[in-house]
Amino acid sequence: MDKNARLYQQMVHIRQFESLLLNQFSTGIFSGTTHTSLGQEANAVGVLSHLAENDVVVSNHRCHGHFLAYGGDPTALYAELMGKPGGVCGGVGGSQHLHWRNFYSSGVQGGTVAMAAGMAMAEARLDSGAIVVDFLGDGTLGEGIVYECLNMISLWQAPILLVLENNHIAQTTPAHLAVAGSIPERFEAFGIPTTHIDSSDILEILPLAGELVHKVRSQRTPQALVIETARLGTHSKGDDTRSADALAELWQTRDPVAIQAARLPEVERSAIDQQVAAEIRAAFDEALAMEGGQA
Repeated sequence: MDKNARLYQQMVHIRQFESLLLNQFSTGIFSGTTHTSLGQEANAVGVLSHLAENDVVVSNHRCHGHFLAYGGDPTALYAELMGKPGGVCGGVGGSQHLHWRNFYSSGVQGGTVAMAAGMAMAEARLDSGAIVVDFLGDGTLGEGIVYECLNMISLWQAPILLVLENNHIAQTTPAHLAVAGSIPERFEAFGIPTTHIDSSDILEILPLAGELVHKVRSQRTPQALVIETARLGTHSKGDDTRSADALAELWQTRDPVAIQAARLPEVERSAIDQQVAAEIRAAFDEALAMEGGQA
């Protein structure tokens, strides 16, 4: 499989997982709520493709795509969302709070930056060579703890890549009504070198993220990456105040899966779609058949 096909497969893997999840959520088999990463698949794949074995990933409430791009098992994730003992965290973490290997997520806004800062400093003191990648969203920028942590990250030169996924809407509040000034300059104010990209194209995000991961790893200093992206799905399982026309335009212009699909022959793309759909359905069915939970 060539590079374009592999990247498409990785993003479709996330897309199919999230789509089936939303389709089945109304049946009542899942516990709590859920936040999908529809439209942000290129960020997860583009950044996490560059990780070494011992690197650490810290994610937030919208963590499924990051978990799957990290290599997490879709069956175990479905089981976790169903509250079953066979889930990633035994069914007690749910959609937002996951831990597997060196992957951690938390739904506490801003708290992930504190987690990531501490973990990065621990890796630095151990001289492990590992780095930390922390994903946060534009809605997190209203939390004071973020700026306390940016100050420490810069002062202590923690080996961390801060990835700000700006999908321009925090639940139902557009970013322009909640975030003043320049987002990149918020990181730069603390002396953290910041790179900005406005793209949903995996072939643009992938090499840029690779350069930044290399800088963090080789220089043992922090970097920030601000990605202008689009949330194509609802905030959680069903709440969205955006107009149908606005959403249709986003799907037409900012869908990373469609952008990459256009690079593949139709026969190859269709084969990948069918293979991944079958794998994701099998993962769902296996999780559903497990004991425990609400099923």
